[in-house]
Amino acid sequence: MADTADPKKTDQMKADQKRAEKKADQRKADQKRAERRRRKVRLLPPPAWWPLPAAAVLGLAAGGAYGVLKAPEYAATSYVVAVPDDTTEPATALGFAQAYARIATSSSTLAYAQPRAGVSAGRLRTQVRAETSPESPMIAITGTSKSPTEAADIANAVADALSLSSNQAAKNTGVQLLLFNQAVAPSEPASPSAAISGAVGLCAGGLLGGLWLLARPTARRRPEERQPVAGPVVAPVVEEYASLPAQGDHTDTKEKESVR
Repeated sequence: MADTADPKKTDQMKADQKRAEKKADQRKADQKRAERRRRKVRLLPPPAWWPLPAAAVLGLAAGGAYGVLKAPEYAATSYVVAVPDDTTEPATALGFAQAYARIATSSSTLAYAQPRAGVSAGRLRTQVRAETSPESPMIAITGTSKSPTEAADIANAVADALSLSSNQAAKNTGVQLLLFNQAVAPSEPASPSAAISGAVGLCAGGLLGGLWLLARPTARRRPEERQPVAGPVVAPVVEEYASLPAQGDHTDTKEKESVR
């Protein structure tokens, strides 16, 4: 005859099995809740000010890349001065200096300067500029190039050509252009470095990001998100009017008084 199992042990085993199942179910539920939290965190929208740092970083990268990839550019400057003769007033020399500064980049002057500069006339026009001051009869002629020697040659060639063409008419104008200072090959480029270009790009990107934040349309709040504005509760105004007797009541009263 087989031994019968103890009912207490059987009940204990069943209870332990149920506890283990409950713990397993609780672990699964906790894992599901944790997974939902992770998904919510992942799906959170970015902050509203995200375009500002993004535009600043983009501008920094663009400015730094421009400073690194662009070849350095050199600038050399030569100076010529307008000198009046004995019969000409100094104010006249100042006026002629302004006029000669305008024709320094003209086709005739560049045609004289092109053989000495060693570049074509079309390229020479884009690589030279002339500046003058309203208070001084001096003209600054600046040549730019990727080579420092070529930049100095361009400035000196245009200065010599301008002096030659103006001195041919010195007898009639009473003003002569003299070379005051000759251009020398620069040792450092005039174009901004990679650090400066990156800083400029950073500022420009931050400015554009801030302008975009100011100009973008604001999102409208949903009706359920709108909160009522707290304020004093105003009781409804109830107007009371004195009750007047009807027309019929008024006639009945008169009849009763006449009977009396």
